[in-house]
Amino acid sequence: MQIQDVFQRYGADLHQVETYMERHLEADVHLIPEIIHHIMTSGGKRFRPLLLLVASDLCGYGGKRRYPMAAVIEFIHTATLLHDDVIDHAEMRRGKVSANNIWGNAASVLVGDFLLATSFKLLSMEGNLPIMKLLSQTTTTMAEGEVFQLVKSHDLGITEREYLKIVEKKTAILISAACAVGALLAEAAEEEVAALTRFGMRLGSAFQITDDTLDYLGNEEEFGKARGQDLKEGKITLPLIRTLKRCSAKEKNFIRTAVAKKDEAVFSEIVRLLQKYDGIEYALNKARTFIVEAKDYLKVFGDSEAKEALFTICDYILCRRS
Repeated sequence: MQIQDVFQRYGADLHQVETYMERHLEADVHLIPEIIHHIMTSGGKRFRPLLLLVASDLCGYGGKRRYPMAAVIEFIHTATLLHDDVIDHAEMRRGKVSANNIWGNAASVLVGDFLLATSFKLLSMEGNLPIMKLLSQTTTTMAEGEVFQLVKSHDLGITEREYLKIVEKKTAILISAACAVGALLAEAAEEEVAALTRFGMRLGSAFQITDDTLDYLGNEEEFGKARGQDLKEGKITLPLIRTLKRCSAKEKNFIRTAVAKKDEAVFSEIVRLLQKYDGIEYALNKARTFIVEAKDYLKVFGDSEAKEALFTICDYILCRRS
């Protein structure tokens, strides 16, 4: 099974999710749907809703409650993108001019808030208390992760453990929640809910690590943002953490100066140092380890096309270029 086969298998369900999202993005103030449509049509693959649909399928649930819950997950994700772009002073998002660069920071923040409020309105309408508790804790953890990343911005002393903490809190936690919600909708056994929760955490961590590595290697047209954008924003990610741990004092000082000055002209030299000290391969190997662990968590489930789809998503994470 290839990743396109997964999207084809769940294509009709994803279309239902899109329809549901459109229905709940209406607002009296026209600027709200205008900004939301701008960012939601910027090439996102609906990765998190897809995981929810596949997890539901794996646990034997095919009811209509998947659609509002998948929409909630995507709304939360989109809200964080709007907020992140303001924090990072981003100019582009997935190859398009970022919303904050068009409508300003205030509008982007407020529309992000609108999406979060809409998410919890939909959750209350569904009335599933375990899911409400899960997503409430998830959004709290994500906010904590965002603040921790802000604290560690431009900090060349950040440890691998601290980096992975940010990855789990900012990115992996929502991917984990998407998988867990699928199981909760199916009223799956506790063992299965726990397995999918842990699967999602490992998958989400691998997803972010590969994303951070692509920032140094990715093709700008495919990746949707300029190479070196994370470094420009002061995000010290795993490839650089590994390199800083192994390079000479002179090289470390060179990197420190480049980060402080946001010097794009020396980016190729930094990439050369990453390759010299195995920073890129080390990060990718960490992602591979997480994928192996993620797949292992699914051993509680029997063989099925849904399980194969999750395995295919795992493999796609490691080879993606955008």
